[in-house]
Amino acid sequence: MKLLIFSDSHGNVANMEDAVRLERPDRILHLGDLVRDAQSLQEKFPEIPVTFVPGNCDGYRPDLPDQRIFTLEGCKLLMTHGHIYQVKMGAWAAIRAAREAGAGLLFFGHTHEAFCEFQNGLWVVNPGSIGSLARPTYAVAILVEDGAVCYLSDA
Repeated sequence: MKLLIFSDSHGNVANMEDAVRLERPDRILHLGDLVRDAQSLQEKFPEIPVTFVPGNCDGYRPDLPDQRIFTLEGCKLLMTHGHIYQVKMGAWAAIRAAREAGAGLLFFGHTHEAFCEFQNGLWVVNPGSIGSLARPTYAVAILVEDGAVCYLSDA
């Protein structure tokens, strides 16, 4: 299963649409800022499931969880925008939450800085900002039977 991971689109749905056409994912994860962008993408590609969480720029959203923890293809993942873990000061709190949840994949955004690293059995991935005017980025995760492979790409 191929996951396409976006964060911090900030109204730039066109960059996401281009990446979807290029990558042809099985599922899309949107890590916030802005939820309406994820919903627009869902309308544009109704055949691809889109899972999203709100970011700090989405305002108070009691109808949506700040994070989601679920399993796909045997891989448990935690997805969050990251602001609830203060990731701009470091990812340690989000990493701890992912480890406590038993996740093998942690996806977060908020910092606009792309990062992808395998740390002691946990993929820690920040796709950066797909909405960036200077250098839009996103992440891809390929889920396989016993784990995953993740990487970053420029839009």
